[in-house]
Amino acid sequence: MNEKAPDLDHVDITYVAKLARIELSVVETERFQTDLDAVLAYIHQLNELDLGGVEPMSHPTPRKNVLREDVVSRGADREEMIRNAPATIQGLVRVPQMMEEL
Repeated sequence: MNEKAPDLDHVDITYVAKLARIELSVVETERFQTDLDAVLAYIHQLNELDLGGVEPMSHPTPRKNVLREDVVSRGADREEMIRNAPATIQGLVRVPQMMEEL
């Protein structure tokens, strides 16, 4: 299977479906072909824009770190956490068994 990839003037939806290994009905093929043709037409429309003087960017909006600074603080009180646990055993939080014994 050494098929040549189609150009972007027209991409056959059956080719895309074959690459994705999906089966399409005749109705789906017609609908998706129409949708894909509309997307390609939009891409061609974008390619016609004059982008001279527009600096390339890696992200559409300025990026900044929105995380707070790390601040050392006293953790939650152990006794309070144990009181809030639904079940405890020997001062530890008891959780349901997740694995079967071998």
